[in-house]
Amino acid sequence: MNDAPPRFRASRALIRFLRTETVGGTALLIAAAIALLWANSPWSESYLHLAEITLGSDDWTIFGHSLHLQLSLADWAKDGLLAIFFFVAGVELKRELVVGELSTLRGAALPVLCAVGGVVVPAIIAFGIARDNPYIGSAWAVPIATDIAFALGILSLIGSRLPSGARVFLLGLAVVDDLIAIAVIAVLFAGDLKIGWLAVAAVGCALYWFGQHRRITTPLYYVPIAIVVWVAMLQSGVHATIAGVALGLLTRVKQDPGELESPGERLEHKIQPVSALICVPIFAFFASGVAVNGDVFRELFTDELALGIMIGLFFGKIIGITGASVLAVKLRLAERPEGLDNRDILALSVLGAIGFTVSLLVAELALPEGEADLAKAAVLLTSVAASVIGALLLLRRGRVHEAG
Repeated sequence: MNDAPPRFRASRALIRFLRTETVGGTALLIAAAIALLWANSPWSESYLHLAEITLGSDDWTIFGHSLHLQLSLADWAKDGLLAIFFFVAGVELKRELVVGELSTLRGAALPVLCAVGGVVVPAIIAFGIARDNPYIGSAWAVPIATDIAFALGILSLIGSRLPSGARVFLLGLAVVDDLIAIAVIAVLFAGDLKIGWLAVAAVGCALYWFGQHRRITTPLYYVPIAIVVWVAMLQSGVHATIAGVALGLLTRVKQDPGELESPGERLEHKIQPVSALICVPIFAFFASGVAVNGDVFRELFTDELALGIMIGLFFGKIIGITGASVLAVKLRLAERPEGLDNRDILALSVLGAIGFTVSLLVAELALPEGEADLAKAAVLLTSVAASVIGALLLLRRGRVHEAG
């Protein structure tokens, strides 16, 4: 029996509702659509002006060094708000690895192998097609990531008649996929590393871990530490979002005896609605506003880099995920979730070609402005195509499963 006050129960229900993948994916799609419409309207200059408004100050110093915290709104979204998204991803990954579907070898094998296939094949295809492009040394990473919120949102809307193993498989795949993408961002887009700032970040992470170990619960302890780690990571040359991942992975996800929820669960309940409905949509709003006209469409199908991204993201994900699944099952390295067959995995692999959040971030990090806009247009077009085709395939598979 639930003795919680009605208001408290309603609040918890609302938070759980806001946390659903459907809501997060819908909010992201709406934000991206508004940005595209605005950027291609007669008022496009106002959109660009909004993105370039700066907040913060470069006057703040520590040990005689400027903190360089005067960032545009677009950069605050990319470096600040996405750190919150990556914190949630880090907690989710930790939970899956410790107590979730990836905590056993049997449960983890297929999603992990398929995620690796879904990263390697798109990268190879993109590099092969655009090998003469001067930016391909880092741009090969654009098509390697799957958008968790959007992919799971479509599955929750369309795939209700599929076996429950479909969601487990896609969640595991997307979580591991994002972990690989995060590692690539940390290695590939590190600037001139500043060891002193990295040491500050490491000390902050150690203090965060100590608080978790000692069961400290007050936000007055953790919030200042999180801010220091984020600032230190920003100054260090490593992308600031890695601070979110690091702290997420250090968060305790196992319940103590008598504890209703672990810290990881509590933080997910509180922070994921903020991430899903504010952080990611705002980033998508600033990242998706690219000009789309006849010239851009012609470039998309003639420019080697754009072609590499589109073909790598769409066909590379499908080939990599489905191929890894077939090989893993044939070689008895893994088992498919109960009730799923190769055609179900194929349909789910199309959802893996939805790039959005991390792919847009990598495009911004890897390419100069003009090339980045074309790459982002390629990601958006491919993601929309994958969403529609994936939804149709899932509907078809759902009818087959329902028919028995």
